[in-house]
Amino acid sequence: MARDYYEVLGVSRTASESEIKKAYRALARKYHPDINPGDKEVERKFKEINEANDVLSDPQKREQYDRFGQVGGAGGFGGGGAPGGVDISDIFETLFGGGGGPAGGRRTTTSTHVGYKIDGQDVEQAAEITLDEAYHGTVRVFSMQVGGQQRRIEVKIPAGAESGTRVRVAGEGMPGAGGGRRGDFYVTVSIAPHERYERSGSDLTYRAPVDIYTLLLGGEARVPLLSGGTVRLTIPAGTQSGRKIRVSGQGMPQLRTPETRGDLYVVVEAQLPTNLSEKEKELFQQLRALRSS
Repeated sequence: MARDYYEVLGVSRTASESEIKKAYRALARKYHPDINPGDKEVERKFKEINEANDVLSDPQKREQYDRFGQVGGAGGFGGGGAPGGVDISDIFETLFGGGGGPAGGRRTTTSTHVGYKIDGQDVEQAAEITLDEAYHGTVRVFSMQVGGQQRRIEVKIPAGAESGTRVRVAGEGMPGAGGGRRGDFYVTVSIAPHERYERSGSDLTYRAPVDIYTLLLGGEARVPLLSGGTVRLTIPAGTQSGRKIRVSGQGMPQLRTPETRGDLYVVVEAQLPTNLSEKEKELFQQLRALRSS
């Protein structure tokens, strides 16, 4: 007697289409013959899983199965008589269609009828890149062993990628079975912390150390850019440490429109002198006296 298809997939009889799909994918990945070569029991289980999915993932087939199939251990497709007095060959005609077969037109549960064809599983990998690589775009190379052979997969990570960006390489996942298509290869990106830059979407924040003399008297400060150049900032006299200066269009490229960039925000941080000479200490003391008088 055939097993209950809901039991095969480990789902309830009220399971949604997405729940059935999720359960099927997990089981198909576990029992895929390419992952377990030569294991006859795995092949049998894999065929059973595909048979169950073929019926339960099709609304019309599932409806027929719920009406006439195995329910709570009652007679079903696998034998023990046709339920409700319905000829079992009629059930297979409704579920699987097709031309004549053995035993006066009865249908058999061959792989052709149960939808053995299955798409290959997707493969997921992670890649950490630097902020500079995210700015310019980069490449990562992965190797994957399939069927005893080593495959090299080159993944182009586009400019503007951020943590959580998922890059898809079509057709580079696990091979399918029974004529199914090969799965896809996915890389999930994470961005390593930068020493000076902080990122928020396509905007950047840079903490720029500026000496107190420039902050007090005014002057210029140079800020390095991820593009490779520098930008000159005019620092007005009396600028306070912590002030934020916006530089338009010098942020990160946007993922889908890399020619469009966010903004750069420069946070001025006072850089205090160290190892003061006696003369410098004297001058600072005089300045403090002037300010307090």
